[in-house]
Amino acid sequence: MRYTFASGRGYISTFLSSLSMAGLVLAIALLVIVLSVMNGFDKEMRERILGLVPHITVYSYGAMHDWQELSNTAKQHPQVVSVTPFSQFDAMIMRSGDIETVRAIGIDISREAADSQLLANLSPLDVEGFSLDSHGVILGQGLAGKLSLALGDQLTMIVPSVVSGGAPQAAQFETVTVRAILKTGTEMDQSAALVHLEFASHLAGLDGGVTGLRVATLDIFAVSRIGWELMNNLPAGHYVTNWMMTHGNLYAAIQLSRNLVTILLFSIIGVAAFNVVSSLVLVVFDKRGDIAILRTLGASPLNIAAIFIIQGAMIGLVGVVLGSMAGLAGSLLVGDLVAGLERMLNFSFLNTDVYPVSFLPVDILWRDLILVGGVAFIMCVLAAIYPALRAANLEAARVLHQD
Repeated sequence: MRYTFASGRGYISTFLSSLSMAGLVLAIALLVIVLSVMNGFDKEMRERILGLVPHITVYSYGAMHDWQELSNTAKQHPQVVSVTPFSQFDAMIMRSGDIETVRAIGIDISREAADSQLLANLSPLDVEGFSLDSHGVILGQGLAGKLSLALGDQLTMIVPSVVSGGAPQAAQFETVTVRAILKTGTEMDQSAALVHLEFASHLAGLDGGVTGLRVATLDIFAVSRIGWELMNNLPAGHYVTNWMMTHGNLYAAIQLSRNLVTILLFSIIGVAAFNVVSSLVLVVFDKRGDIAILRTLGASPLNIAAIFIIQGAMIGLVGVVLGSMAGLAGSLLVGDLVAGLERMLNFSFLNTDVYPVSFLPVDILWRDLILVGGVAFIMCVLAAIYPALRAANLEAARVLHQD
C-alpha cells in the first residue's frame, strides 16, 4: 500500500503507481461516458423515433376505401398491437410571403393506439383545441420557428394539383389554424404537419379513402416477417413497408458506431494496462535490493511474485472504482453540460435537420459498468504477471553483491 498510493513514501514507486491509476481512471471514465451516450442514441431510436414512425405501413395502389375491413384483418395477427388509418400528402404552407414544404399527415383524433404517440407531447388543452377545429393543424416546432408561428395563427396550406385522366387540376388553397406545436425532439419537428383524417383525405383527393394503415407490433425487429405474413392475408392490390426500409440504415449505423467506439476505447484501457506493466517493471528494478533482502530472510519466489500481482490488482481495483464513479458522474452531467454550452454559444450541436434527435441522449446501463470494470481489472492483474515473474526470478546473491 505504501508503494501504491500517493500518501505513501515509496517515491518513484508511488509516482509510477499513481500515474498508472490516473491513466486507468481516465480510460474507464471516457469509455463509460461514450457508451452511455451511444446507448442513449440506441434507446431514443427504439423508443422515441420508432414510437413515432409506424413499425409497418400497409399501402394500396389506389385510394384505400375498405380500410376498416383491412384493419380488422391486420388486427387478427397475434403480433399486431394496433392499426390506425392515415392520409399523407406533400404540401406547402405560406405565411406573409414565407413558404415552407411539409409532409402533411391526416390522423383520426378519435382513435388512440399509434396516433396517440404523435400527440403524447401535447397538453390536453392543445389536443382538445385541435379536435374541435376541423381545419386545425399541428405543426412541428422547427416549422413553426421558421415561420414565426404561434398558437392561433392562421396560414395558407397549398396542395399541388392532382392529375386526373391526364388533365391537371388547379392547386388547392386552404386556410388552416395552428392549434398546437409538436415538439418530439426528432426529425418530424422539421417537416410534419398533422391535420384531421377527413380533411387530409379531401386535400389528397382520396374521396373519403385513406393512404394506408399504420401498424404497431410487439417486436420491432420482426417487422419483415410480420409484414410478409400480413401481406399474405391481404387482398391483391396492397403492399407493406416497414421501418427498417426507411430507418434501418440509421439504426445499423448507430450500432456499428457503438461497436467501433467500444473497440477503440477498450484499446485505451489496454494501453493503460500496458502502463501498469512498465510501471511495475521499473518498481522491480528500483526495489531489487529490498527483494534480495526478503529472499535472504526466507521469502519464496511465490511470495515475491504475489506482492507485485497484489500491487497490480490494487492499481486495477482503485482505477476501476474511481473510473466507474467518474464515468457515472460524467454521464449524468454530460447532457446538461452540452445543453448549457448550446445556450452559452447560441449554437445547436445536434439539429434535427441533420441528426435524428436534437439533444444528447444518455442511457446508463449497469451491465456496461460491470463489463468495463471487469475487463479493466483483469487486464491489470494479467499485466502484473510479467513484472511479478521478473521479481521472483531475481538472484538475491548477485543483487546484494552488486550493491
